[in-house]
Amino acid sequence: MSDAKEPLEPASFEMKGVEELRIEDYNPAHSEVVAYRLYKQRFLGLIGLVLLNIITAMSWPWFGPISNNMVNEFGFTLDEVNWLGNIVACVYLPTALLIPTLVSRYGIRRCCDIGVGVLLLSAWLRYAGTAKSLSMQHSYALIIIGQFFAAIAQPIFQIVGPKYSETWFDLKGRTTATMIVAIANPVGGAIGQLLSPLVGDTRQSILVLGILSTAVIPFVLLIGRAPPTPPTYAGSKPSPSLPSLIRAMMGMKTSVDSHMTVRERLDFMIVALIFGTLVGGTNTFAILSAQIMEPVGYTADQSGFLGACLLLTGIVAAIVTAPLFDRVFTHRLAFTAKILVPVVGGAWLSLIWAVKPHNLGGLFAIMTIIGVCSVTMLPVGLELGCELTRNANASSAVLWFAGNLFGVIFVLSEGALRAGPTANPPLNMHRALIFNGTIIMISASLIFLIHGRQVRKERDEQKLQSLLQTAGRGEET
Repeated sequence: MSDAKEPLEPASFEMKGVEELRIEDYNPAHSEVVAYRLYKQRFLGLIGLVLLNIITAMSWPWFGPISNNMVNEFGFTLDEVNWLGNIVACVYLPTALLIPTLVSRYGIRRCCDIGVGVLLLSAWLRYAGTAKSLSMQHSYALIIIGQFFAAIAQPIFQIVGPKYSETWFDLKGRTTATMIVAIANPVGGAIGQLLSPLVGDTRQSILVLGILSTAVIPFVLLIGRAPPTPPTYAGSKPSPSLPSLIRAMMGMKTSVDSHMTVRERLDFMIVALIFGTLVGGTNTFAILSAQIMEPVGYTADQSGFLGACLLLTGIVAAIVTAPLFDRVFTHRLAFTAKILVPVVGGAWLSLIWAVKPHNLGGLFAIMTIIGVCSVTMLPVGLELGCELTRNANASSAVLWFAGNLFGVIFVLSEGALRAGPTANPPLNMHRALIFNGTIIMISASLIFLIHGRQVRKERDEQKLQSLLQTAGRGEET
């Protein structure tokens, strides 16, 4: 289909490649109807975005399970191997804040092209660092530089998810599309942790990561810049930049579409705080689960199963609930959050008493509650941020920035709160659990202050309704 918005007769609703027609504008003088349209291409782009998210997410946890092997084969220290993961979190933060400007200036597709370029570079820089002819220092330098570029790629595909769903999907599919992209990242992290120790020695493991990173590159061709005709009023608007959101949050003069009331600014700050602490707490548990559980008598396998329980139950819950938010509870995002967020806050707090010997059943129950509530809230939080700001790009960047920032803070703080070797039990993380549960519970309690008006959806619905009425009057004329 061409990019031009060709005129259609009012009764013509059968169009090649178009799944749905909605009235966008009506010109009585020319008897023309221009339609909001949905294109099947949106699903291909969604597949590409999901696969790229999964592969880019593998780089962060890839070296954790093979850290001891890397020490033995390359001569690195454990701290140096840990920094192969830490650098991803550190580079993520500034990169996340640059992505809204890139998308605003160059569009979704160009931003994704940059992502696959640095992904390809990272893959083979890492593998070049495995050459046996290199010294230990040169080998480490190449591998960590490769991780640096991988850290640039990961936030690109994660942050553009809400903008892609706004650009290509209508009101009945936006939340579902956002959910699919959002959960692709933790799925990729889980696959990376499972796969890295299973594919041979360390050099072979890094080669496999390079092959996977290269194989996924062509899928970027499935991601379109924007459809010829937008699916909604919000989808027709250009991408505002991060400075535009900052000006709106400060109450400064901005465009009509970007303007935020005091209530909206307060709501978005609460959403960002809660989103950050929930994502940070979940990521921290994934990293420290063995250190939390093993001192009280659980095995490494049991710790891993608890983490997997959190992730898998959450993914299933998100898959089931996201379509409901699109079609049934479409105006109830904030109401749902007020129910589920306190529950997940209480579940995290309960770990203070639940992490004890011989309580595996109770821990699995708590992990199920956390998974179901937390991962379900992931797309809800992202969509609510878009609704409050009308800036899908920048709000997504701010929320993911907050999640990763709190993750770094939680990991460092809880590591420092670990008990000493003479404690009972030695090296226990009880104080860390108190810190984690208390911070999350306090932030979760703020959800009751939120109003959560879905302004973007209201504007889309009002625009559609008024134009339908205009079209109806034109047909009568």
